[in-house]
Amino acid sequence: MSISFRHSAGFGKRIEFWVAGLMLKEGIDVYMPLIDDNGIDAVVRRDDGTFVEVQIKARSKNVLMGDAALFAALTHELRENYYFVFYSERLETFWILTSAELIAEAVQNKTGKNVGKRSIWFNGKRKNKETGEYSEHCHERFKKYIVKNFDRLSKA
Repeated sequence: MSISFRHSAGFGKRIEFWVAGLMLKEGIDVYMPLIDDNGIDAVVRRDDGTFVEVQIKARSKNVLMGDAALFAALTHELRENYYFVFYSERLETFWILTSAELIAEAVQNKTGKNVGKRSIWFNGKRKNKETGEYSEHCHERFKKYIVKNFDRLSKA
């Protein structure tokens, strides 16, 4: 059975609410704007009373093998107090990067229809020589951004 457009189109919004719910469970003050005109899915009040803006990006378990943590065609320029929360459903993994870290780690397209946009590919894939099956893994250089909670957003 194929995935309906309605299901796939709502995936990102469902993940945004799920992530906000996880933050709330951790006791974090999180606010969600009604309109996402500026790439802000959530605003987090830090423990020191300051605020950070958060963009949440997710990949579903239904993407092609090898693309579990590929986030492409991101429009982004450096912003202060701005964080990205990336989530791969298939890898069940969160990465949190600042605006500056994303710019440093992502590639920027130089040509084509997505010129100027950024892409980051947290995972690779490898083939099991015995079974012939592929599996995905996080690239070593991105493991430092893996998180198990949202302290990086809430702690100053």
